[in-house]
Amino acid sequence: MSVIAQLHKDVVHQVGHQIVGKEAVTDLALISLLCGGHMLIDDVPGTGKTVLAKSFAHALSLHFRRVQCVPDMLPSDLLGVNFFDMKESEFRFVRGPVFTNILLVDEINRAMPKTQAGLLECMEEAQVTIDGVTYPLQQPFMVIATQNPVETKGTFELPEAELDRFLVKTAMGYPSHSESIEILSQKLTPVPPPSPGKAADKHLIAEARAELERVYVHPDLLDYAASVCEATRIGKEVILGASPRAMIALIRVARGYAAIGARDYLLPDDIKRAAAPVLAHRIVFRNSLLHRDHQGEAFIRSVLESIPVPSEEIDFSAR
Repeated sequence: MSVIAQLHKDVVHQVGHQIVGKEAVTDLALISLLCGGHMLIDDVPGTGKTVLAKSFAHALSLHFRRVQCVPDMLPSDLLGVNFFDMKESEFRFVRGPVFTNILLVDEINRAMPKTQAGLLECMEEAQVTIDGVTYPLQQPFMVIATQNPVETKGTFELPEAELDRFLVKTAMGYPSHSESIEILSQKLTPVPPPSPGKAADKHLIAEARAELERVYVHPDLLDYAASVCEATRIGKEVILGASPRAMIALIRVARGYAAIGARDYLLPDDIKRAAAPVLAHRIVFRNSLLHRDHQGEAFIRSVLESIPVPSEEIDFSAR
């Protein structure tokens, strides 16, 4: 079994000790980490977003920090600040919570735009610049941000530039009936569920990242991915379609789906599976209600239906 396939199996198993039935979100979290990207979880409170992030970081032996966003939060509360040390008679930099491996930014849309913008450099370049001095962040570095799609009072909508920094956007979703029963059984039993073990370390993550880059992409699939992204820019209801950055992200995440499936080559289904999480939050509609009502996913599905899929006669495993 490949490094990524085994890592995926172990992470899903360990995270499953703490949260029930969220394998699809765990898949996206692992793929985002291996791609060097970030994840936005858009869902109501109480669905397990914080538990997922904490157990995911623990399973990978990564340092975890959580920030609760509020309207009066300043960029320095995230990044850090220089203060004058009277005892030493010099300025000293106090690092903020972004200096970690997995940063959970809870209710990111409650932070003011100025504070949200403070994350742009961190998420894009994995560094922080304070008073002209640049500090590199730890590697791997990943932001898992959450927002509540229902409660909008006292919130600040994320601008397109901020949304584009997130490799994928997803939702936890409510559990099924059987999963609800399992959750109740776990919480009501006097014996706590086993703590998640360690599935990997930083060295194994680096090895998995290198393996991901070796996943083969047939030229016809590059053409297919480009056609899908180009189709999102067409239509009277669309103001802003998928950018070249989004097109690259689509292939990267599709590679991740191939790798966790123990394949070192891409299939059209990998691109289809990656399309909604990667592209939907990057589409801007003329009617803003379309985006608010999660019609981005429906739009992406209609685009996929309109683009011919590469012929099954192609040997996708050929090099």
